[in-house]
Amino acid sequence: MLAPKQHAASGQLDAVDAALAWHDGDARATIETLLLDCGHLRSQLAIANSFLSRGITRGWTPEPERDATSW
Repeated sequence: MLAPKQHAASGQLDAVDAALAWHDGDARATIETLLLDCGHLRSQLAIANSFLSRGITRGWTPEPERDATSW
């Protein structure tokens, strides 16, 4: 039962390694870019949310904060 969780964790490490490699190992630049991306995506989500009709989504609305217990 632990194998799928370990597989997911190794995939996340690959993404971290890729992000760090993109910035030539500079952790500060990597974090700065990820925070800027997060802010941009939050603003895009807020815009998209303002155009969603409750009838189309059957009452669902996007949440900008993720549930840390779900992963």
